[in-house]
Amino acid sequence: MGDSYDAADIQVVDFDEHVRRHPEMYFGGRHGGPDRATHIVSAVLGHALHPAARLGPAHTARVEAGIQGDLTFWVADDLVDDAWDGDRPPPGCYGSLLGPDRWICAAAAALSTRTVVEVWRDGRGFRQELSGLRPVEDPGEFDAPAGRGTRVLFQLDATWAGTALPTDLASLDLHGPDCDGPLGPGHVTLRDLRDPHGPATFRLR
Repeated sequence: MGDSYDAADIQVVDFDEHVRRHPEMYFGGRHGGPDRATHIVSAVLGHALHPAARLGPAHTARVEAGIQGDLTFWVADDLVDDAWDGDRPPPGCYGSLLGPDRWICAAAAALSTRTVVEVWRDGRGFRQELSGLRPVEDPGEFDAPAGRGTRVLFQLDATWAGTALPTDLASLDLHGPDCDGPLGPGHVTLRDLRDPHGPATFRLR
């Protein structure tokens, strides 16, 4: 018979290590492809429009995003986990502010040198810096904006993400083949802040 394996052949790896070994499983594209950063941005923005059901229905979130540099971008939405532990957000992956409902953001953080997460609601806000997906500090309070929301900034690691984020932003596909629901009020406003003549703004639905 063919090759066999047993429990001794099973290797258990942490989530962030698995993302680095198999990024195509999380973001699509081919392993080691030159367009990895494009797939990462598209997946993060697409997940913001199609959040976990516990956060909100698909196509309803209002998302703001910006590309600040060749490998730096941020995304913010008006969704937040209501299951706060008292007056603080619950701990997520490795004690970070990125919980399982934001697994695509967690996967993107695993391919980043630095990630900053901000969460706010009811006048209280918490910010936390991560190295990759691992916290370098406990969440600290900051002056929260009005309403509620989540903002995540990623500084992608060129080792995993390539050399630059895309420039053809208007063509990003945020839905994919499995999205068959009707469009709603949600949208993504994406600003390319790399343009020295002023940010180019795209509205994606």
